[in-house]
Amino acid sequence: MIHKINFTLGIALSLLMTGVSLAKVDQKEAARLGKDLTPLGAVKAGNKAGTIPAWTGGIQAVPKGYKKGMLNLDPYPDDKVKFTINGENYKDYSANLSPGQIAMFERYPKTFKLVVYPTRRSASYPEFVYEASKGNALTAELSRGGNGVANAAVTSPFPIPKDGTEAIWNHLLRYRSQGIKREVGQVAPTSSGKYTMVRIEETVFFPYHKPGATVESVKNRLAYFLQTVKSPNRLAGNILLVHETLDQNKEPRLAWTYNPGQRRVRRAPNIAFDYPGTAADNQRTTDQSDIMNGSPERYNWELKGRKEMYVPYNAYKLHSKDTKPADVIKAGHLDSNYLRYELHRVWEVEGTIKKGTSHIYAKKTYYLDEDTWGILVADQYDGRGNIWRVSEAHNINYYEVPVTWDTLQVHYDVINGRYLAYGFNNGGPVDEFGIDAKKKDFTPQTLRRKGMR
Repeated sequence: MIHKINFTLGIALSLLMTGVSLAKVDQKEAARLGKDLTPLGAVKAGNKAGTIPAWTGGIQAVPKGYKKGMLNLDPYPDDKVKFTINGENYKDYSANLSPGQIAMFERYPKTFKLVVYPTRRSASYPEFVYEASKGNALTAELSRGGNGVANAAVTSPFPIPKDGTEAIWNHLLRYRSQGIKREVGQVAPTSSGKYTMVRIEETVFFPYHKPGATVESVKNRLAYFLQTVKSPNRLAGNILLVHETLDQNKEPRLAWTYNPGQRRVRRAPNIAFDYPGTAADNQRTTDQSDIMNGSPERYNWELKGRKEMYVPYNAYKLHSKDTKPADVIKAGHLDSNYLRYELHRVWEVEGTIKKGTSHIYAKKTYYLDEDTWGILVADQYDGRGNIWRVSEAHNINYYEVPVTWDTLQVHYDVINGRYLAYGFNNGGPVDEFGIDAKKKDFTPQTLRRKGMR
């Protein structure tokens, strides 16, 4: 126990030396972390109805039969369906649904449904993440205008958030391992269900997530991101490189692209906000990757509070080697029979566009999992106040790390009847977590050499 206490105090002392004033969480409030609150700030107890259990540490061991290099096995294979919410009964459950989910029932009354399973609070993380979270509660602070964070380490900076901007930064900086390499599929089906699979290779290095790392020690870098389109041929060879910063007042996101037709590397300052996403057929914006990424500066963020909600969770059936993308990809929306929903507590955060700025979404409402700070559901509105797109992150606990992250993201357009789904890896290489990447692997020169191969 002594080494854990020293680790937490060491983080706090090193961050205090920067001279930035402390966040408004006192010692007494921070002491709740690990007691009535989980180390990441969730309510440890279950709900009064008994439909949400207490958090008891999440998944602590890999399931029997799992070996490294396999797709993750379902740790809950015997769970039975509790009930199904569909186009006939969704109004009975409206208090625990988002407006976007309700819009999906109204758009697809005969086919869209939420198959609800027992709630499993499966989220777990390495111990150093929990200790860093406790230290952050005492030291982390928003920079000017909420467009950055100071005095934080390793993971979400505000386990006991006081406003919406702090909650958004919890999502942006949540722990996702120090790096990942993966090859995944992306589809943007037509309204009739026809699609072409786009294969994308990604390598992401998170210096901020390494044990002992702080905002200051990583020289203002949250992540280095390298993305290459592998197929189809008409898109193959396009490469995107991003350096994501932590305090965007000091330095905004840096981005470069390589186009195989031009055989040139170009700076790409427009790769942000509502610029179209990579090979997405205009079905998502750049800042909808990971449901939300990048600077939060264009919105006013209001923390609405916690609520209980039916959200995608523990999507091991969707992740399974026995599930093929063609099984899941249907007209209008994914096949609901492969999706798992559970009742969880979430933080509701509403963003409204600031005067003098622009974005195709006039308002966004995010529903953040209290156990992970990952956004599970997002409702995005047009300028007339109507639901335009509804996003979902279907997560699993990658218990070999451990880390909880999505295995598939989906963005439904309730107006044009299309959607974009990203993350299919059922038939490809298994995601490789904890890679030992180097900063030199993420330079414009590296991008040029990769493009010339």
